[in-house]
Amino acid sequence: MNTAKSQELFNQAQKSIPGGVNSPVRAFKAVGGNPLFIKSAKGAYMYDQDDNRYIDMINSWGPMILGHAFPAIGEAVAEAVKSSLSFGAPTAKEVTIAELIVDMMPSVEKVRMVNSGTEACMSAIRLARGYTNREKIIKFEGCYHGHGDSFLIAAGSGAITMGEPNSPGVTKGVALDTLTAPFNDLEAVKTLTDANQGNVAAIIIEPVAGNMGAVLPNQGFLEGLRQLCDKEGIVLIFDEVMTGFRLARGGAQELFNIKPDLTTLGKIIGGGMPVGAYGGKKELMDFVSPVGPVYQAGTLSGNPVAMAAGLTMLQYLNENPLVYKEVEDTAIKMVAGMQQNVESLGLPYTINHIGSMFSIFFTDQKVTDFETAKSCDTALFGKYFQAMLQKGVYLAPSQFETLFVSNVLSDEDIAHFIKANGEALKEITS
Repeated sequence: MNTAKSQELFNQAQKSIPGGVNSPVRAFKAVGGNPLFIKSAKGAYMYDQDDNRYIDMINSWGPMILGHAFPAIGEAVAEAVKSSLSFGAPTAKEVTIAELIVDMMPSVEKVRMVNSGTEACMSAIRLARGYTNREKIIKFEGCYHGHGDSFLIAAGSGAITMGEPNSPGVTKGVALDTLTAPFNDLEAVKTLTDANQGNVAAIIIEPVAGNMGAVLPNQGFLEGLRQLCDKEGIVLIFDEVMTGFRLARGGAQELFNIKPDLTTLGKIIGGGMPVGAYGGKKELMDFVSPVGPVYQAGTLSGNPVAMAAGLTMLQYLNENPLVYKEVEDTAIKMVAGMQQNVESLGLPYTINHIGSMFSIFFTDQKVTDFETAKSCDTALFGKYFQAMLQKGVYLAPSQFETLFVSNVLSDEDIAHFIKANGEALKEITS
């Protein structure tokens, strides 16, 4: 496979962009080699600068549930652009998409548009702190909520110890207000709340983790968090930036029948454009400026072009709920084929799957939290990634990311993926 143009671009990019990329995971550091530069995408496929074609299994990290360049979204964007790229003033589409989100998402009574998932999570945390007049939050090891200071905290040495910054530039003062617990460990959360009685403003969690690979909540875990938050007056925040409108019409909270107090959204609500949102109970959302005292603003929030893309996406999903069965059926076929490959080769690897999200973990342990995820052979995954790439399949360039299925994968694409998976596994383990 010739990737000369991508290599040339990467060399050029490193002179003017830190690391040559505008987001770290794109650098391929976790899997070896240099990143591919993508020229275009259509349907189930991406094309790099050297015109190599790949079956896309990350779909812009989730939003392309209908495939790339979905015609209706492109048409909506082209029409919106005619009226200007931005106004810095309210538009009718903001109202329409807000009403649609409220209708589709079970726990959301009011919603505020922002520009990214990170911004949504930062805003939700500030709102929870302002509403409760408490300062501490609890997050879970392996869950990613963007690059806000409060979220870049590593676990302490024990269940009741404070976190430590895991990025330079995050102050120890911020870390003192962030408590961490293992995913799926309700008792650890209870230990934290007992040790910080009356001081915990919020618990934030990906109801299905997607940033340590796809990791599912154990039965009763989310229910236990809901009950604990009710008992302690803590704001429960579901980070549905990945899962919102992807796992179901109403996201993971519909799937698991758990209503959080606040929900953060992104990815799909932009239809591929940079958009985020946070929403929830009316009494909480009415604590946000200008009606309430918690300040949050954004000049480009509710951007008319992004709203046109997101509204078209949500309207389609709302009117065509069979999309969710289509993507799940596709994922089931792919996972079944992978499982058969793993078993026929006598390999001990673990595959986690829910809806249209799945991951293969290079470990013989059941992956239920970040510690078990870290037992994976990441070097072997790097070899697997490169082998799949050579076979025309573009995976997430990290062991600790989930894959996302679109509804435009054909039977031939599914067969290609399963065959490539089997061949790649055989190559790297023989």
